[in-house]
Amino acid sequence: MAVALGAFAVLPGLALGSFLNVVAARLPERRSLIHPRSACGACAAQIAWYDNIPLLSYALLRGRCRSCGTRISPLYPAVEPATAVLLVACLVVFGLTLHAAAAGVFCAALVVITATDLTHRIVPNWVVLPSAVVVCALMTLWDPSLEWVAAGVGASLLLLIAALAYPGGLGMGDVKLALLMGVALGRAVAVALPLGMILALVPAVVLFVRHGSGARKMAIPFAPFLALGSVIALFAGDALIDAYTSTF
Repeated sequence: MAVALGAFAVLPGLALGSFLNVVAARLPERRSLIHPRSACGACAAQIAWYDNIPLLSYALLRGRCRSCGTRISPLYPAVEPATAVLLVACLVVFGLTLHAAAAGVFCAALVVITATDLTHRIVPNWVVLPSAVVVCALMTLWDPSLEWVAAGVGASLLLLIAALAYPGGLGMGDVKLALLMGVALGRAVAVALPLGMILALVPAVVLFVRHGSGARKMAIPFAPFLALGSVIALFAGDALIDAYTSTF
């Protein structure tokens, strides 16, 4: 049953991913998400419906604008399948439940936050805060407990302390993202936060090797790594915690 639901969600997931591309592109610039129609950022030519089909249009156009030939960022086609895969996984793992709904909202928010942090270096309040409220409500309805609120407050306070201690390394956007992570993951946020930090060390080490001490002045978007750690924790966090506690 869950697998059938997941298969049914593939096309809607791709369509949602296409919309999330619009959100990620327009929200940081405070433009309407509805009007006008999507257009090329280089020549301003409106994109026809047949050039806006998820994945297929990008492949047929070979990643370039039909009008001016400007290369389209590969982030656009990456968002669409990522959204679909995450939504399918939510239904397969959690079934047709409030937990799946909360996980779907959480994953959609993570996709937008990742895209905006990569392109604009911001974690948009109009995504993370409403998502935190919705996810917290859904998780509390699914499993009435203080765990979700406590985990959200605890995770955000932890990153707030880190941001105050090292203002150049973390921003308030990361603190707000931690709130969303906590209400969505509960105790599994204890997996997501350190995992995100460990993953962020990989590009930091690469930059240090290539640029030496000059790498200290190079900013790395942190939200995508927190998002990746969150996805791992969402689907495997409880199992990892149980495996750790049973070992020790």
